[in-house]
Amino acid sequence: MSTGTEGDTLCFFINGKKVTENHAEPETMLLSFLREKLRLTGTKYGCGGGGCGACTVMVSRYRPATKTITHYSANACLLPLCQLHGAAVTTVEGVGSTKTRIHPVQERIAKAHGSQCGFCTPGMVMSMYTLLRNKPQPTMEDITQALAGNLCRCTGYRPIVDGCRTFCQEANCCQAGGVGNCCFNGDKNPDEAEHEKPQLFDKEEFVPLDPTQELIFPPELILMAETSNPKTLTFSGERVSWVCPASLEELMQLKTSNPKAPLVMGNTNIGPDIKFKGVLHPLIISPTRVKELFEVTQTPQGVWVGAGCSLSEVRSLLEELVPQFPEEKTELFRALIQQLGNLGSQQIRNVASLGGNIMSAYPNSDLNPVLAAGNCKVSVVRNGGRREVPLNQDFFVSFGKTTLKPEEIVVSVFIPFTRKGEFVRAFRHAPRKESSFATVTTGMRVFFSEGSRVVEDVGIYYGGMGPTTVSAARTCAALVTRPWDDETLSRAYDVLLDELVLPPSAPGGKVEFRRSLTLSFLFKFNLEVLQKLREMNVITDELPEKTQIQPLPREIQPSLQEFQHVSKDQSDQDPVGRPIMHRSAISQATGEAVYCDDIPRADRELFLALVTSSRAHAKITGLDVSEALRLPGVVDVIVSKDIPGIKVRSMFGYDEELLAESKVSCIGQMICAVVADTRAHAKRGAAAVKISYEDLPEPIFTVEEAVEKSFFYEPLRMIKRGNVAEAFKTVDQIHEGEIRIGGQEHFYMETQSMLVVPVGEEMEFNVYISCQWPALVQSVVAETLGIPSNRVTCHVKRIGGAFGGKVVKTSVLAGITSVAAWKTNRAVRCVLERGEDMLITGGRHPVLGKYKVGFMNDGRIVAAEIQYYANAGNTVDESILVIEKILLHMDNAYNIPNLLGRGAACRTNLPSNTAFRGFGVPQSIMVVENMINDVAAVLGRPADQIREINMYKGPSATHYKLEFDPENMLRCWEECKVKSDYGARRGAINRFNLQNRWKKRGMSVIPIKYGIAFGEGFLNQAAALVHIYRDGSVLVSHGGTEMGQGIHTKMQQVASRELRIPPSKIYISETSTNTVPNTCPSAASFGTDANGMAVKNACQTLYQRLEPIRQKNPKGSWESWINAAFFEKISLSATGFHRGPDLYMDWHKMEGQPYAYFTYGACCCEVELDCLTGDYRAVRTDLVVDIGRSVNPSVDIGQIEGAFMQGLGLYTLEELNFSPSGLLYTRGPSQYKIPAVCDVPLRFNVYLLSDSHNPHAIYSSKGIGEPILFLGSAAFFAIKDAVAAARSESGLVGPFSLNSPATPERACLACSSPFTQKIPASKPGSFKPWALNI
Repeated sequence: MSTGTEGDTLCFFINGKKVTENHAEPETMLLSFLREKLRLTGTKYGCGGGGCGACTVMVSRYRPATKTITHYSANACLLPLCQLHGAAVTTVEGVGSTKTRIHPVQERIAKAHGSQCGFCTPGMVMSMYTLLRNKPQPTMEDITQALAGNLCRCTGYRPIVDGCRTFCQEANCCQAGGVGNCCFNGDKNPDEAEHEKPQLFDKEEFVPLDPTQELIFPPELILMAETSNPKTLTFSGERVSWVCPASLEELMQLKTSNPKAPLVMGNTNIGPDIKFKGVLHPLIISPTRVKELFEVTQTPQGVWVGAGCSLSEVRSLLEELVPQFPEEKTELFRALIQQLGNLGSQQIRNVASLGGNIMSAYPNSDLNPVLAAGNCKVSVVRNGGRREVPLNQDFFVSFGKTTLKPEEIVVSVFIPFTRKGEFVRAFRHAPRKESSFATVTTGMRVFFSEGSRVVEDVGIYYGGMGPTTVSAARTCAALVTRPWDDETLSRAYDVLLDELVLPPSAPGGKVEFRRSLTLSFLFKFNLEVLQKLREMNVITDELPEKTQIQPLPREIQPSLQEFQHVSKDQSDQDPVGRPIMHRSAISQATGEAVYCDDIPRADRELFLALVTSSRAHAKITGLDVSEALRLPGVVDVIVSKDIPGIKVRSMFGYDEELLAESKVSCIGQMICAVVADTRAHAKRGAAAVKISYEDLPEPIFTVEEAVEKSFFYEPLRMIKRGNVAEAFKTVDQIHEGEIRIGGQEHFYMETQSMLVVPVGEEMEFNVYISCQWPALVQSVVAETLGIPSNRVTCHVKRIGGAFGGKVVKTSVLAGITSVAAWKTNRAVRCVLERGEDMLITGGRHPVLGKYKVGFMNDGRIVAAEIQYYANAGNTVDESILVIEKILLHMDNAYNIPNLLGRGAACRTNLPSNTAFRGFGVPQSIMVVENMINDVAAVLGRPADQIREINMYKGPSATHYKLEFDPENMLRCWEECKVKSDYGARRGAINRFNLQNRWKKRGMSVIPIKYGIAFGEGFLNQAAALVHIYRDGSVLVSHGGTEMGQGIHTKMQQVASRELRIPPSKIYISETSTNTVPNTCPSAASFGTDANGMAVKNACQTLYQRLEPIRQKNPKGSWESWINAAFFEKISLSATGFHRGPDLYMDWHKMEGQPYAYFTYGACCCEVELDCLTGDYRAVRTDLVVDIGRSVNPSVDIGQIEGAFMQGLGLYTLEELNFSPSGLLYTRGPSQYKIPAVCDVPLRFNVYLLSDSHNPHAIYSSKGIGEPILFLGSAAFFAIKDAVAAARSESGLVGPFSLNSPATPERACLACSSPFTQKIPASKPGSFKPWALNI
């Protein structure tokens, strides 16, 4: 075998076209090959680690042994190009396009409104398409499994699931059962049209799925597979060689001569190591063509499974075997099937191999504890021999290491049959129910001799309780030869507690929780075994019903979306108020929609990679770029001295450097940037830059530390109404409490992206960027380069999600990129990787809220004093404005006569936090609602009663003297209780909780009053430019940016109504600073309000200009009028302007009018909680929202659902962890969990309040982008309600502390079950925790 040769030719197919690569680069993944080499940009980069599904493609292979073709979905970001020899790949472009035909999957996701920003849509399409290729009539279970590995940050998933549900042919889907309130009302009776509820989409008009129309598998590949006498393939690249041996002998020789070379099958383990940890393997061996690794043989004792089989194949194999044997023989098979269903995502399981999963020896492995407990073994070969090695405690030596020698290869894995009287169970707990690494896993097996409850043999293994899979050997010894009863088990719990000890600073944290899970799992195993012994009549004593544990419910039910019909007299042509599909949903679903990084490479374009600080608080003593400049492809390094214009930007009187020069104040602060000819070269160049530091004393990370040292950003804000001190003297009771609300990462699916192109003369630049405020980018670039703004044009076509995270930081990044473009005089592209993006750009402010509340025994709150501390990070950013908005919303829906609020933005050495959907309101109201919950707990009354007693009623004024009428807020509240059947379900929950000891249900109902528009009056303005061309087509430009919220769709509706022409004649191309200047940010839920009025103004001007033409020819067509107007020399272009409300807030007088109006809503949420693990499921959610008269109900309901799910993430799931030195640990989807399909409420109903009007905004509508995010807290308070029910079992009543997010860890520990009470708490201060409590 010679690696020095040219290398072989790689041959595979993409979308039916043959691709031959003569110089395949082993380090290239399919994703970059598709995007950069073939310019197939429909497949998106979302995370690079197989965690988000944005890059999903379908891989098809021919199996000569069985003469079958298999199709499976996979993540292109982890698929090495060299692995694709002989495969056929289908991307979203190959599924369908607007030029040829749209595939039913694409059509249905788009028309069901399942695409908002559209960045995740191609991945969703591919996951669903692959499922349909394998199973044209899937079940709901199939669909949720297929989509489990695809994340979406915009929609809340409900519309995606509804679109896919139309392929279902299930009896239990309501559409087949003809249920009255079906999720899709089918056959309509014309007489009923009046009373009938309008639907968001009509499934009758969908094109049916025709499996015969799909791309065929290329016959050439079948021929190649059938005839080829397999020979070894070798591919050599810049730094790595890739060898694909054809036989087991050759594989053994390769491994003997290169024992350090990894074997790569699915690349789901080696891939992320290479990408994120910078590991370099000069030689990679890929044994995908060694047939011995894929053989399956049955023996009387069990089954040998080839180590190369993918986890999906192993699962299917076991599922086929289970029905062929008696139940007692397949206990282990069934336990493995269960674990395989939860391990990773569909895309990962389709490529990851069984042998790879075992050999990676992860401490929290899902399979290893079960395989070990089940007495499995592996068959291992090396040159000169084969041996069988049992999988037991001796197999796993240390982190990622097994007892096998480097040159040994696992060929197959033996999975034995179980015996009569033998039971095997697997349990796991993970931060998110699906597609998530486990926290703790376990495999447990017990064997009883026939007819006895005496334990003959037992095996218990845990994952996640140390650096390796561990055996609980002493616990097993305490069980063996003893009868399986309470006495034996209570002894076993104590032994286990003693045996599996984690040091308090163990990596991964959550120490008390992990220890309590080991006990909970053993207890769950105990319950299952008792159940089995009872079934076999070994024991006769009845098990109390109360203690049995059923799994949490998971069936997604059809949901309701209720909105009002447009009025009878509205013209059919007028689209306003109708549920119109997002105007680019189809091109988003076909992958044709162009995002910033999809723009083709410019000539000699460079790529920019940032170098960031690795210290939280230090002086920079040296910056050595010489080594970076010597690397291939590196062109230049940009440092602060290179900036020709302004190097330091000022906000609120605080300075922020674009690039740090002499000192750094957080890990992740930008110091310099490397520009190179490719992404890979720029990344390597950045890694080669050497920076030396001198640490400065005492970095500050938490708000407590900042408060102690008075590190605040001035001004500190205060607001008060009434006299709190006097009021406290008159109340019946006073309660004090506090709550922490964690931060949140934006996790927009498209990371920060920009391309700066020098035009080549007079210092003119074009900036193509993904940002919410093009005008800010324009001015930052101009100031940074020291040129006038008229030389910089900023273009925003669309944004792949933003949520507030693409305003301030994006402009700073654009400034740095523009310096590189100016200095090199070449186009420069900067696209952050997910990890860098999360590290650098900050997120939502974590807040600590402390309150003191005085109330009467009847529940009236008379006085409250609240102090908010926000962790602002190392620069001021928009933190002062966030603090102001926090204080302005601290009354929420409640009329508290004496109120005092103080807010402080704390200056810390963490990356600066910034705007995030809701802008402080979700933190502000959370503290208030928690305070009200505490009052209810002290008084022992239902929280909703306390809420009701204290609500604003009748004409009211806020604490800053803004007058408003709360009627619609009270209507939302009442309607929410009616629609959700609150009273009856409350009773049902109480009965459920009496009947279940280890599972509890909880429910809460929460209101919101949210102020719309910018408190800074000058930001409430907007402009538009409308052109009518001679053929009658219309081009609209306005100042808003499209980020999935559907603003372009709504502007098209506005123009259509005002010009009285169909929307198909109106086009919106992009948002750019050369068509509409001096725009304001698309933020504060004000985009449609402002820009809609501006577009309306321009269209009315044009329509009036055409009046004389219409009078001359009233019967003429629109085209004829336009043509006539041109010959009459009438201008067919107009600007529109909207001067929004003059809002202000006087902080000295503590009064003002900071908002134009309020958007109201209420949410009722019910959850079911597993008290032993803290896992929960949102069973049902009902949202009633007052948004005036919706301009587009489908878009608005999409915003409501998406905001609710983002709030659900904030309050129950998403956790940012920082190391003790201030480094963000959670830098990607594998560590940071945003809600996935498995987190959607099983019933998710949205009702738009009927007969509501709003005189302050366009067509009587209301802003809806942000308000509903806070209502995700209904899930938090429902969990808290369920926890309270669990605590009462342990005799604990009254208020208790539960911080946000209410992760399974927090919920489980708060339940205070007998198992968590056994865990000794570690004393704070006696150890260094793994992560800071921010």
